Amino acid sequence: MASRNDRRVAGTVTHDITIQCIDTSGRAHDLDTVFSYAQDDPFAVTITFLTPEGDLPWTFSRDLLLRGLTAPIGEGDVHVCPSINDRGHAVVIIELSSPDGHLVTEAPTNELFTFVQRSLALVPEGEESQHLSLDAMIEQLLVG
Repeated sequence: MASRNDRRVAGTVTHDITIQCIDTSGRAHDLDTVFSYAQDDPFAVTITFLTPEGDLPWTFSRDLLLRGLTAPIGEGDVHVCPSINDRGHAVVIIELSSPDGHLVTEAPTNELFTFVQRSLALVPEGEESQHLSLDAMIEQLLVG
């Protein structure tokens, strides 16, 4: 049975997660997000930050999120690392960097684990390339 945080659409997995955004003074602020995974983009996950100014998506490797549940990983714009927060709960730190700024977040490990497991049920690890649409990729390159 799906939790109230899940929405099911054929070929996709979404999971609403309230994460903590850590500001420069170390204070945590709730931030609503939607984690999503699509079978037609099998190597990627997207975090969409729901803000009053509009939705802000950030896409990165599903493997990075999967590996970051148990060990620090990441180079460049995205770093993922398991941790324990100040209340003693298991969390995953997700750090995002861009020319516009740097964001440090904490997401509940159990929520991310649920999301990742559902994505793996849709497209098992190692089978991603079987779900790539070469025609769609070529069209994207030619149009975009």
